[in-house]
Amino acid sequence: MNIQLNSYPIPPDEPERLQLLHALAILDTPPDEVFDRITRLVSKLLKVPIALVSLVDEDRQWFKSKVGLTAAQTPRDVAFCAHAIAQAEPLIVEDTQLDSRFSHNPLVTSAPDIRFYAGVQIRSCGGLALGTLCAIDTSPRTLSPDQIAILVDFAEMVSREMQLRETLLLTEAEINHSQDVIDAVEIRFRTVFERAGVGIAMVAPDGGWIGVNDALCDIVGYTREELVHMTFQHITYADDLNADLSMLEQLVVGEIDRYQLDKRYIHKSGKLVWINLTVTKQLNKHGQLEYFVSIIKDIQSRKEAESSLADLRRTLEERVKDRTKELRSANEMLASVINQQLQTEQALRKRDTELSAILENANDAYVCINQAGVVSAWNQQAEITFGWSKDEAVGSLLEELIIPPVMQERHRKGLQHYLQSRTSDVIGHRLELAAMKRDGSIIPVEVRIQALQFDDEILFSAFLHDISARKQMEALREQEARIDTLTGLPNRRAFFETLPKAIVRCQRSNQALALLFIDLDGFKAVNDDQGHHAGDLLLGEIGQRLSSLLRETDTVARLAGDEFVVILENLDPESHRTQEIAQKMLAKIATPFSFEQTTVQVNASIGIALHRPGDDIDIEALLNRADRAMYDAKHAGKARIVLA
Repeated sequence: MNIQLNSYPIPPDEPERLQLLHALAILDTPPDEVFDRITRLVSKLLKVPIALVSLVDEDRQWFKSKVGLTAAQTPRDVAFCAHAIAQAEPLIVEDTQLDSRFSHNPLVTSAPDIRFYAGVQIRSCGGLALGTLCAIDTSPRTLSPDQIAILVDFAEMVSREMQLRETLLLTEAEINHSQDVIDAVEIRFRTVFERAGVGIAMVAPDGGWIGVNDALCDIVGYTREELVHMTFQHITYADDLNADLSMLEQLVVGEIDRYQLDKRYIHKSGKLVWINLTVTKQLNKHGQLEYFVSIIKDIQSRKEAESSLADLRRTLEERVKDRTKELRSANEMLASVINQQLQTEQALRKRDTELSAILENANDAYVCINQAGVVSAWNQQAEITFGWSKDEAVGSLLEELIIPPVMQERHRKGLQHYLQSRTSDVIGHRLELAAMKRDGSIIPVEVRIQALQFDDEILFSAFLHDISARKQMEALREQEARIDTLTGLPNRRAFFETLPKAIVRCQRSNQALALLFIDLDGFKAVNDDQGHHAGDLLLGEIGQRLSSLLRETDTVARLAGDEFVVILENLDPESHRTQEIAQKMLAKIATPFSFEQTTVQVNASIGIALHRPGDDIDIEALLNRADRAMYDAKHAGKARIVLA
């Protein structure tokens, strides 16, 4: 007869169940009267010779309490209880010889000759099945509903005793963990306070500095020892002091719970430094003012940028009176960017929550990860910047949240390298990196990362600042530097960047390129007779007319004054297309132009220089040829085309 072992079902929560069973440290312990009393009652009330409290571990069932059985344990392969813990309802086997699961079981075919089995799960606080309370008989039998209810009730009593032991175990672990958390929070607070990218200070009610961090000392130029003997009034610019003191008074009397303003500090060197100040108050347990918490951010660069933008707007407004709809839209975008930069940090709350208040109210996203790369801290600004809520972010891998896929392998290798060598080109430096938002879009961020050793673990804290607006502004300024503001065409700088690239493309494709040098005939008379405003309007119209005749691959630019240049690419070296286009340009330019009930007409002289496949790439020579051809056209009577 073959006995099939390892045929018992495995509960879906088997790892958690075994972990808790071993953690309770109850296996292989001496008998306990609280359990023995229950097995005696089960044996007596149900009139069965055997009653057991059975605990099932990886490969056996061990009897914590037993009546009518001398063995201390049996293999799990043959244990009835291994089946009982896998189902929620009581397991009742009225005749084991008639049940295919147990008919060949050695516990049935030999001592103790089990013919009847009834088992009910013993459960933990979380519902994990640790074992069973079971009643066993050597004869087949049937239990009445009342008898089953008795067995279930006694099993609940055993479960309650197990749950009490589990609660005691968890309570002890929680006490130990709470102290570890308190120690970690205090270290993290000190680290954030000392290494934050903004100045942080605790200020006495009279204005004296109770505590400051290194960032504040860097902003004002004084050491901690020097600031101890000063007040914030000493280093505040006189013109800004009254506004600060007025808002501080409102904060003290409770009219406001925080305030924020831009003001100037007097640096130790004597220069003025613009800062953004956020202040909250800290009360003691009696509701009395204890100190103020100040967050100081250096905004000198932002103020200088705002001043430069204001000067630029004034200059443009003086030169261009009739702005187009596109320029107005661009100006609104610039104003929006400036307004975004003026958004302020949130105020700090009470002293016992200083760490979370600083992080939650910082303008920069704050993220902390452990040495496995798992996020342990995620502030409000991180939620705003990257789109992941704190509940979603904490416990997740950082690389799955904000690191672009192309950089994830580099991130993992960098993390492992630091853990092994304690050296890094990233830690402690201010960097510009690409980060990924929840929607998959990529934004540029400014990052400062610090590493903190805590016991046997390293934590990495980082402040990340979204610099998309700054990058957009830089790109806009770069674009404006290549556009002629009068005509909207590429300017001289853009032309000299485009021409060499166009020549290389034509060389590569074995095609010719034509450079047209255009100078207006009669433009000075328009300026003299109608004024420069009319001349400006005419130049803008000429630019639009030339653009309308060209392909997307061609380029028209304004060099200076009334001089324009056109680059025609991908031409057949033997084709006459260049002259045809030039003739169309002459006709288009000569079309009368009307404005303010006045009509003017100008012509143009065009010089053409061809660059054929195999010619030397000499930009200056090509431009000079076209220029000379244009002057030849003027000397020949104007309104003409001359091919160099």
